[in-house]
Amino acid sequence: MAYIGRGTDKLSNIEKLDVITFDGSSSYTLQKNSVNFTPNSANSLQVSIDGVVQAGNFTVSGSTIDFGVAIPSTSTCDFIFHYGTGLITTPADGTVTTGKIQDGAVTSAKLASGVGGKVLQVASVTKTDTFSASISSDTSADITDLSLSITPSSTSSKILIMFNLQAATTTASRQSNFGMRLVRDTTFISLADTASNRPRTTSTFCLNHTTDGNATGIVAGSFLDSPSTTSATTYKIQLHNITSGTLTYYVNRTATDADVLNYRPRSTSTLTVMEISG
Repeated sequence: MAYIGRGTDKLSNIEKLDVITFDGSSSYTLQKNSVNFTPNSANSLQVSIDGVVQAGNFTVSGSTIDFGVAIPSTSTCDFIFHYGTGLITTPADGTVTTGKIQDGAVTSAKLASGVGGKVLQVASVTKTDTFSASISSDTSADITDLSLSITPSSTSSKILIMFNLQAATTTASRQSNFGMRLVRDTTFISLADTASNRPRTTSTFCLNHTTDGNATGIVAGSFLDSPSTTSATTYKIQLHNITSGTLTYYVNRTATDADVLNYRPRSTSTLTVMEISG
């Protein structure tokens, strides 16, 4: 008959071990169904000898129990109970909620092979106002409000970076010629290989507009980074001067930027990062 109010599910994990046949020795082998048994500890056992329950007055090493004194062969082992760290009942399918799982308990190491590549978190920033900076040759400058921070949940995670930068600059020949660089904290990432004295960038744009400064250019792309950290990490876009001399660069606006309805528009630039499980 089942316990009142319960079904026939497992109420505890108390295990009954084989009784010992004493032979005058002080130590014996613990067994369950004639197979050697290793308990959690001596404190997990209760042994009854001649009607007296023994607890805490013996030691255990592996499957060997040692009473410290010889047990006469005339003594009787009534029972041996092992109290493990058990399961009261098995939860029904679909009943374990996220609140029952500790934050960070499920890691990519616990996922089956081929399950990686899931998006774990997303951060994004959109710059809707304008920005300008004077930049000397082959140097970079931060763009205000076009950076963000993300904290990877695992060192094996990848960070997918997607960017869209609207910008312009003006030279004497009305040529927009600008570059951009991706930066992780203080480290440039996704840069071209070194080639003599050529500027190294993530992306560049060149737009000829020989009559006025009404045009803007766009650089857009993506990069999969491997930061190998669980610390807060900052990603940002920098403007990079790929010409000789100092030039003024503009973001989200044209160079001349006169108040005219039909041209010289305003635009937006974006930066988005996603943590991808390794």
